[in-house]
Amino acid sequence: MLRSSPTGALVLLHGARFVCCAALVVLFACQRESNVTRLEAFSTAQATTVVPINEDLSPRLLRRFAPIQKAPSGPDTALVHLGRMLYFEPLLSRTGKVSCNSCHPLDRYGTTPTRFSIGVDGKPGLRNAPTVYNTAGHFRLFWDGRAATLAEQALGPLGSPTEMGMRAGAAVGVLQKIPGYQSLFERAFPGDAQPITLSHVSTALAEFERGLMTPGRWDQYLEGDNRALTSSEKEGVRLFANLGCMVCHTGAYSGGTMFEKVGVFVAWPNQKDHGRSEVTHNPADDMVFKVPSLRNVARTAPYFHDGSVDSLDTAVRMMARHQLGVDLTEEEARSIVAWLGSLTGEIPRDYIAAPILPTASRR
Repeated sequence: MLRSSPTGALVLLHGARFVCCAALVVLFACQRESNVTRLEAFSTAQATTVVPINEDLSPRLLRRFAPIQKAPSGPDTALVHLGRMLYFEPLLSRTGKVSCNSCHPLDRYGTTPTRFSIGVDGKPGLRNAPTVYNTAGHFRLFWDGRAATLAEQALGPLGSPTEMGMRAGAAVGVLQKIPGYQSLFERAFPGDAQPITLSHVSTALAEFERGLMTPGRWDQYLEGDNRALTSSEKEGVRLFANLGCMVCHTGAYSGGTMFEKVGVFVAWPNQKDHGRSEVTHNPADDMVFKVPSLRNVARTAPYFHDGSVDSLDTAVRMMARHQLGVDLTEEEARSIVAWLGSLTGEIPRDYIAAPILPTASRR
């Protein structure tokens, strides 16, 4: 359902941010006047699990999800320590003022509260910056899915003219001029004749980002604590399931596992960004984006790839209309928003603590 991130039913486009599922066309009749008729509109053969309103959450529903793990505890590895340093290092940008944390501030759930993050020379980005939390298990990275791994994704912002603006290989030269980094890379990549390389930079960043996990009350419920959710939140996930949202927003991350077109029933208002087709040049990918994770979606506004909506309630309603052809009632929207709040996790404060960066020869 419902920023993220390149990437249904209600698809929240993460900042969370959303895109949605064409598969829902076969799941629904277009209009329904009540919750009962909405359930009856499903195809018996292809519908997702329909959860009875008067029962607790069905095990059949819960099998579509999975809990996530906490951030690593205990001493860092040398690779994680280096990755954290590089994540906060502004010298990796052309101006020496923009770091990964500038556009993905870890103490703010990995996103900025602005429609687009600001990069070098005060230039805004082209898409809403998806959160970096809980991305380790995503099948692709970026809204258009152009990166297959965290390591590949880490290099994208370095060379982007609207983000960090570094020329190819320039980041390596900068790091080599700072003696403190030589020893950090040597410890992280022992025995390597050339420890400071662009490949090692991306590897270290990816290793640090793998630990950016935020389990919450939803995970406690999935692990067997029936008291972890309120009755309103349980009603929200029932509706989420019965609408078909979990067709695309499924798994441990409630998303991040597929691409989908935004504007299945009603065309998306912003037709300037055509999504994945700009990468593949395939007309079939027009307006297709990565389905984002819904993790922490209540804290990652504004929403969608274009950052066009500040309110989670509005975002939920838009997804229902554009992706399902459904106008939600106030009660339905409120219930779904309530459940989405249970996906807010605890920021791992110790893991993300800003490090003291090497200072020798800094420009």
